[in-house]
Amino acid sequence: MKRSISLLVLSLFFTASLQAQSRNDSATVRSIYSEMLSNGKAYDWLRVLSNDIGGRLSGSPEAQQAVEYTRKAMLEAGADTVWLQEVWVPHWVRGAKESGRIIARTGDSQEVPVCALGGSVATPKEGISGNVVEVHDFDELKALGREKIEGKIVFYNHPFDPTFINTFEAYGEAGKYRWSGPSEAARYGAVASIVRSMTLAQDDFPHTGAMGYNDSLPKIPCAAISTNGANLLSNILRADPGARFLLRMDCQLLDSVLSHNVIGEIRGRELPDEVLVVGGHLDSWDTGDGAHDDGAGVMQSVEILRTFKALKLRPKRTIRAIAFMNEENGLRGGRGYAAWASTNSREKHVMAIESDAGGFTPYGFGLDMPEDKKPSIRKYRELFRPYNVWNFEEEHGGADISPLKPSLKVPLVGLVVDSQRYFDYHHAGSDTFDKVNKRELLLGAAAMGSLLYLVSENGF
Repeated sequence: MKRSISLLVLSLFFTASLQAQSRNDSATVRSIYSEMLSNGKAYDWLRVLSNDIGGRLSGSPEAQQAVEYTRKAMLEAGADTVWLQEVWVPHWVRGAKESGRIIARTGDSQEVPVCALGGSVATPKEGISGNVVEVHDFDELKALGREKIEGKIVFYNHPFDPTFINTFEAYGEAGKYRWSGPSEAARYGAVASIVRSMTLAQDDFPHTGAMGYNDSLPKIPCAAISTNGANLLSNILRADPGARFLLRMDCQLLDSVLSHNVIGEIRGRELPDEVLVVGGHLDSWDTGDGAHDDGAGVMQSVEILRTFKALKLRPKRTIRAIAFMNEENGLRGGRGYAAWASTNSREKHVMAIESDAGGFTPYGFGLDMPEDKKPSIRKYRELFRPYNVWNFEEEHGGADISPLKPSLKVPLVGLVVDSQRYFDYHHAGSDTFDKVNKRELLLGAAAMGSLLYLVSENGF
């Protein structure tokens, strides 16, 4: 009987302790949201990064300016330590503005918006001109074969699939025509390739992005064409199959240059050698100013440091914010950090979280980790429900933090946001600061900061 009473008392005590901890956690999460939404500086930092520095292609002077500016922002945020990690990055330059012109057999011509894909070779100075072969997928390309493609320009008119509710699925499905399309066209003798921009938006902004050559095949120039331009080209080809396209590009790949990841942290009060990483990538394409992709994620991460300091929240474990360099065309920053972390046996990386889906309204967290680890995050679902953060079912983390998974088995988390507008701006000249909503940006920072606090205090 006495043993039963003792067990009951212990059970009641344990339940009361859990309830008290939950109340404390809830109050702290509330304070994080309140501080960020009232006093957050992420939006102001992003304004300078976007408007004053602009597009930050790896290896460019603007990328180096962004490194120094972000270092200063982390110091302003109150980080205990800020340092730069050296990383060698590719240095591809766009050169003079590209041009694309549709030329009818009558001689009439019309300019359409195009931009070189990242990593493309240039055209000759006078450009490349050729008849156009329109295909919608690789099966059509293969069926046409060398006989109908050799000496011509392949036009991949593969639209985003509008039936995907998660627009990242549409991007994943269409991405192969940007990445592999040039080499696949070259396989059959094409002299250049054009790919429809990967967006549902119907506008005049071509969307750039990385491509990769197959070294066993000729390297041909490749460009993206805006969706309006793609529709126009397709319509003209139906009426005039003999129409030609003239493409001019001046891009080139220079020698790799030295750049940096920017790293700032708040040291843990009890377990300083257990590290939680939060970050985004500092580089961007040069066509816009990289506000959503991914200045937003970088400044959200810096905001988390500021908020912890403002609230005098000394985390149990170390919170480390990283502005990664070279996500867009090489992932050198993410790989370099993972390589360094792998040699640092003193530290243990507990979790890494990334924001790289734009500064839009947060809905939840993607969990890229073993199934038995996911309950450690999902148990906080009720704490986030008052903030409309409810989706804990997706499985993505982030590109920059992904190298930490195979090397150190680190559980990865990605901020899940409303993605419906993201690909309107992604990799395009329209990715500018005026497209970012201050409140949405800060809500994303608050969600990540709250999760970091909870995991820091309660473990994984």
